[in-house]
Amino acid sequence: MKESISKRYSRTIDGKYIIDITAGSVSDLYNSFDRHTPYSRKELDQGLVEYITDSASELGNNEFTIQIDLLEPPDESMKDRIRTSISSYFLYLKTIELNQMGRKMRVSLIYLAIGIVILYFSVYVNRQLASDTTVLMTVFSEGLTVAAWVSLWEALATFLVNWTPYRRKIKLYQYIASSPVVFINSKLETQ
Repeated sequence: MKESISKRYSRTIDGKYIIDITAGSVSDLYNSFDRHTPYSRKELDQGLVEYITDSASELGNNEFTIQIDLLEPPDESMKDRIRTSISSYFLYLKTIELNQMGRKMRVSLIYLAIGIVILYFSVYVNRQLASDTTVLMTVFSEGLTVAAWVSLWEALATFLVNWTPYRRKIKLYQYIASSPVVFINSKLETQ
């Protein structure tokens, strides 16, 4: 990790980086659209999710703790619900990424199958045309060959390149979900 990035974060006594969050109350951590939903099922505030995700991504493989400072300190049961909801929400995001990656892989396999079928048909047509080659049939057979390779290329590109961002996000969301969440009260510390 770059030295300038590591200076942006405080550290715990045991050397873990701290992703520091300050909010007025517990409700500030959550999306305001689902006010009547229990905290364990509420969506986290999108700004909070982006902040945690960006910070965790910036910290890379370094261990971190999510530290929450609330001006209205919650009781222990509320702290447990907040921990659970943060973990659950990032596991939910991980599940979404897994599903999207699965869809990408299925599409890749479909392209691969289509490409193989078209390539087989192209080779068959080219062999049949070896003795009788008209311009129209040559264009048709070359078009089949190009279509087959385009389909195969799309399958290969999806498989080799496009799935890595999903894997990265899945790993990141899992890492955030399993990171410790601690609470502080800076009002008590400054008095």
